[in-house]
Order: sequence, then C-alpha cells, then structure tokens
Amino acid sequence: MDEAQDNHAIITKKKPSANQDISDELDLKIKKYLRGEAASFEDLKDRKLKRQLSVREELYGNAAKAAAKAEKWLMPNEGGYLEAEGIEKTWRIKQEAIAKEVGLVNLRNQYDIVLPDLGPYTLDFTSSGRYMAVGGRKGHLGIVDMINLNLIKEIQVAETVRDVVFLHNELFFAAAQKKFVYMYNRDGTEIRCLREHGAALKLQFLKNHFLLASVNKFGQLHYQDITMGEIVGNFRTGLGRTNVMQVNPFNAVVGLGHAGGTVTMWKPTSSAPLVKMLCHHGPVSALAFHPNGHLMATAGKDKRIKLWDLRKFEPLQTLTGHANTLDFSQKGLLACGVGSFVQVLNDVSGTQNYSKYMTHSMAKGYQIGRLAFRPYEDVLAIGHSMGWSSILIPGAGEPNFDTWVANPFETSKQRREKEVRSLLDKLPPETIMLDPSKIGTVKSTYREKPTKQEREAEVEAAVEAAKGTKLKNKTKGRNKPGKKIQKKQDAIARVKRPYLEEKINEEQKISHKKQKTGENIDLPKSLQRFARKKSS
Repeated sequence: MDEAQDNHAIITKKKPSANQDISDELDLKIKKYLRGEAASFEDLKDRKLKRQLSVREELYGNAAKAAAKAEKWLMPNEGGYLEAEGIEKTWRIKQEAIAKEVGLVNLRNQYDIVLPDLGPYTLDFTSSGRYMAVGGRKGHLGIVDMINLNLIKEIQVAETVRDVVFLHNELFFAAAQKKFVYMYNRDGTEIRCLREHGAALKLQFLKNHFLLASVNKFGQLHYQDITMGEIVGNFRTGLGRTNVMQVNPFNAVVGLGHAGGTVTMWKPTSSAPLVKMLCHHGPVSALAFHPNGHLMATAGKDKRIKLWDLRKFEPLQTLTGHANTLDFSQKGLLACGVGSFVQVLNDVSGTQNYSKYMTHSMAKGYQIGRLAFRPYEDVLAIGHSMGWSSILIPGAGEPNFDTWVANPFETSKQRREKEVRSLLDKLPPETIMLDPSKIGTVKSTYREKPTKQEREAEVEAAVEAAKGTKLKNKTKGRNKPGKKIQKKQDAIARVKRPYLEEKINEEQKISHKKQKTGENIDLPKSLQRFARKKSS
C-alpha cells in the first residue's frame, strides 16, 4: 500500500514538470510569431485611440498563440534521415533495403520509366510537387500527376526539345524547342510561339515576377513578361554559349555558368552582370542555389564541386568529383549526378560542411541529364537517356506544407483564387536585386559638412603622402635634382587643387549672396510699398 502511494506521489510530481515543459515550448514558439515587443500606451491621452490600439495588440497576441498551437499540435511531422549504427555507413544503404521498410504509399515513388527511343529526358515540378512536366530530346512532352501517377497529357512535337519548365501553375508550361520557345496549356494546345528567344538551351521561370528567362545558343539572355507578352530584358552575355542556368529562389537573380569558369548573376533591368566571379579553372558544368539563397554549389570540368557563401562571395568547401547536374532539396540536401551515378550530400552538423549521405547507381548505359527533388516529398527524380526514374531520399522534403504557399491538394476554385491573388501581388522587375531586404528602406543622402580643422588635416595628410612618394630613376638627363624637385612640387599642387577649387567656389557663393541682397530689385507697383527703404 505504501509503495502504491509513493508511486502516485512520484507521478503527481512529474506531471507539472511535463506541463511546464509544454508551456515553455509554446512560449518560445509564440515569440517566433509575435510582431516584436508590445507597445506601451500609458502616455496616450486619447482614450479611443488607446482602446483601439490595445485591442489590436490583443489580436496580434491571440494570432501568435494560435499559430504556435497549430505548429505544436497540427504540424507534428519532422523530417527523418537515415541513421547508421556502429560502423555502418548511410551511403552504403541501397534503394532495395529502403523499399522493404517503407509503406505502400511511399513505395509507389520508386519506379523506372523506360523510353529509350525518345530520350534523354529533362523534367520540372510545380511549386507544390503535385505535377511533373517531362520533355524528351526527340520531341516527347507530357504532364504527370504524381499523387496517382496518371498521365494527364502527352504530345509529340516532332522536333528537338532541350528544356521544359512550368509557368505559374500546372495549366501552362513552356518548352525550348529546335528554333523557338513554345508555350502550351494543360491539354497540349500551343498557345504562343516566342520567336524573340531564338533557339533557347535553358529555361527558368520567376514565379513572383511572372517572368520567363531563357539563354540561347548565341549566349543571349532574355526576360519575357508572360502576363503582358513584353520583352523586359535582352542582353548579350559576351561569354559564349552556355546551358548552365539557375534562379536563386531568395532574390530571383539568374545565375549563368560559362566556359571560362566564371559564374555571372543577372537581373532584367541591368545590361551588365551584378556579379562576375571566377569559380573554376575550367568550364562550369552545373549550378544550384540553396533554398535560403545564401549558399551556391558549382561543379566544373576541373573535377571540383565547390560550395560558396553568397554573402561574402567566398568558397566554403571544395569537394573532389564530377557533376553534370546539381540540385538542392528543401531541407538542404545536395544531389550530384554524372554518368549513371547519383550522389547525395548532407550537412549533418549544420555548419555547411557537406559529406556523403547516399549513393545510387543506375543501370549500365544510363546517362543522367537532370536531377530534381520533388517538393514536400522525400523523392529525387532523375531524367536520363533511357527515360526517367524516381528514388527515395529520406529527409529531403519539407514535411509540413503551407496551403497559402503551395497546396498539393488544392481544388480548381482554390487554384483560380490563388492565380488572381498572385497576379495582384506580382512584383515589378525593378525589385530584383542581390539583397531584397533593402527594398523599402530610405537611402541617406545627407552628408555632414566637414569642419575647417578636419579639412586642413585632410590637406596636410594628402600633402605628406605626396611628399613621401618615391620617383622612378630615369636616364639620359631626366634624373636631375631640379627635375625631381619640380615633379614633387607638381604632385603637391595636384593634391591641393581640389581643396583650393572648393574654397574658391564657397567664396564666390558668399560674395554672390551679398551682392544679390545689396542690389536694388525692381518690384511691381503693388509690392513697392513693402520694399525696405535706404537709410539717409
């Protein structure tokens, strides 16, 4: 009996601690959703305004609590990774072993579509991951519903298809064909031929700006607004032909990889690249951006895969290996593909130090052309020379999706409302920049005028620097002491000239003001009675 009472006492002691942990966790989540610290209304004298503001602050607090509770209880899913035991390595685990441990729903995501007469294939997913567009080099185009694996539509265009990309939703997609870029709807009907783009090699779509970007075989970069049909930008890169192109999801800046080992970043309102950085000692073969926008992965023909910090434009890590295609998942996994071999890298420690996570070998003769992670799923799609395949990569996708951003199960009415809302919220091309956080900030143009002592100190420092410069030793009579002194005097005068000109301009302005106030100004008759009279 005594033991039972003791156990009951222990249980009653543990319950408050568990409840306390839950409340502490909810408090941390609430702070994440709050709009900063609550404002103080004690100094407000207007009672009506004070009441309105306090009600609004209360609404903000309730909204933060609701969001924290939804994250705690309605979104309990967490991304799971492969974990090895003992001396076992995760990259030695095969897809056959994973297939034995997963359910029937996930097992359907492991398949291999063999179409050897129409490949190699390229592919693209919608932002929700519900639909996939495939394009075969021999002219095969199709749209697949990934939930039930139904083929919605397929067409044969009877000419070369180099790339395919979805537009703002699954109802429209664009294909880079032999001579021009074509737009199709979901039923396979050709909507428009974009002749201005020419023979495009790569396509990308900027969903927040409704811009279709392409680079053609002449090295020209085109931006076209698909809502108005206008060409927003047309630039010649001047670095030759390239088929390496990717959009940074953070700032919508387009990155291009060139044969000289350089990577350039572009926006539609500038004819010159925003950034031009030398990444490799050979041609750049692949390029990918992390979802957070601050990490870039490049692969080159010099057998190097490099990770770059785009805030400093410095390399973080250099790995040895080839890669013809790169892609980042939503959780930061990096997939590299070359030949018939796929390698997935993972940042286990969270310090942007990537190591080998998983590997997969295709059948002999398969040449990988494109890798793409499916959003909100632990699935990697592979487009290769014999068709396309899909493998399972645990921990690749975001486990919880936001229905306001991307809803894989949206109805036709929700899709229609989302399309209208996205058109109303469409961003102009001028908002594309390296640091989008600067939008809306005020640029300070006020410059404090230096004092007389500071200006004299600057002049003295410049004169001392000019005196300390060493002159080159010249021959044939040009190294005489007199000429050296003259050159030093000229250098000192050249340094003093801007300060003297500024001083002369200030004196002229002051004298002009005095002269203007002292002159007799002829006023109209109606205002002559207000003129200041001269003292006799």
